[in-house]
Amino acid sequence: MTRLHDVIGIGVGPFNLGLACLADPIDDLDCVFLEARDELAWHPGMMLDDATLQVPFLADLVTMADPTSRWSFLNYLKETGNLYPFYIRESFYPLRREYDDYCRWAAEGVGSVRFGQPVTSVEHDGAAYVVTSATGEVFRGRRVVLGVGTTPRVPEALCDVVDAGFEARSARTSATVCHSADYLGRKAELQAGGSITVVGSGQSAAEVYHDLLSESTAHDYTLTWLTRSPRFFPMEYTKLTLEMTSPEYTAYFQGLPTGVRGDLLREQRSLYKGISGDLVDAIFDLHYRLRVTGDGPRTTLVTNTEVVGAAYVGGGVHLDLHHTETDEAFGLTTEGLVLATGYSSQVPTFLDGIRDRLRLDDTGRFLASSTYAVDHTGHEVFVQNAEEHTHGFVAPDLGMGAFRNSVIVAALTGREVYPVEKRIAVQSFGVPDHLKGAS
Repeated sequence: MTRLHDVIGIGVGPFNLGLACLADPIDDLDCVFLEARDELAWHPGMMLDDATLQVPFLADLVTMADPTSRWSFLNYLKETGNLYPFYIRESFYPLRREYDDYCRWAAEGVGSVRFGQPVTSVEHDGAAYVVTSATGEVFRGRRVVLGVGTTPRVPEALCDVVDAGFEARSARTSATVCHSADYLGRKAELQAGGSITVVGSGQSAAEVYHDLLSESTAHDYTLTWLTRSPRFFPMEYTKLTLEMTSPEYTAYFQGLPTGVRGDLLREQRSLYKGISGDLVDAIFDLHYRLRVTGDGPRTTLVTNTEVVGAAYVGGGVHLDLHHTETDEAFGLTTEGLVLATGYSSQVPTFLDGIRDRLRLDDTGRFLASSTYAVDHTGHEVFVQNAEEHTHGFVAPDLGMGAFRNSVIVAALTGREVYPVEKRIAVQSFGVPDHLKGAS
């Protein structure tokens, strides 16, 4: 008889890995976490040498839920002999490579993670969820937590030159087209061409642009950065704004009408899709140094520009562009194209067998409850980072991962194993109770 687990986690990124770590000391919670890859790799295509997290080290897998956990980032530093160097460095922000190694350390040590287990189907046999892996192994569990992450997003105007696997280039052209998620793996191909264009507005676009600009003197390419934004937005990082990454703002956002939530997410892009101020300054300083040394730059940065069409032309990709403020149409042809156009969450096809058990909205997105459950019973299937449209921009925020897992653990066990904060902010979201009816 197949062992019956309390929880089957599908996908092991930072969020489900954090759940595995928080569940580790709970004796009455039997979990297994299935990961398709043979080892954990966190955004390998953007593992630039100097890149840091945009959140402090406290936003690790567990600390904001359990500061005493053996799976904390500080304990990782201690066990690897790096605690004092990190202390002397005097920066709250770990290197991205360091965080990746930390996650790998936790995944290999926690014991409940099974690598090389790509899930092909999830069904319900009347008593439990039956999860089948491509290896042929079958797992049974009372509950399921989805942490499969998001997938690279391709704007509709670019779908004609990019297929789902970013392989359309090979049969028709020598142009190199990739998403920023695969940037490092395609970097040499990009730099072999005579022109590279980066499309995007956020941190990934800025990091790719800065990396290519810093090496432009060793190559013979022109470099263009196109963004729809009216300017190169720095990420807003003031303390009262940071309070919006809080339990009460998440609850407030969830209570708003669907249309209002959608409008807010568009307005709040600079809160989580902006560029770090240090990187904005570094890009300008690099431009200035190249100008002073006479090394360039042969580069163009254009704001307010939307890609409205694309087609392969000879050895390149021609982009049809529209300047939104001047209402001008223009275009350019590029041999290399990097799409730093973000990510989107989808309902995986392996859930087709239990689709009738899931709560989905009119557009097919998960409808997550306050406890992140997405099934009709409200306590069997949970999601991680697939609830931005219901819970707000904090869904992908590493700093809120431990809080969300505290809520999920409480739902799984029926008790608050880890305290779930209700209010931490100075400000009020919505009308305060003591002011209601005072008009």
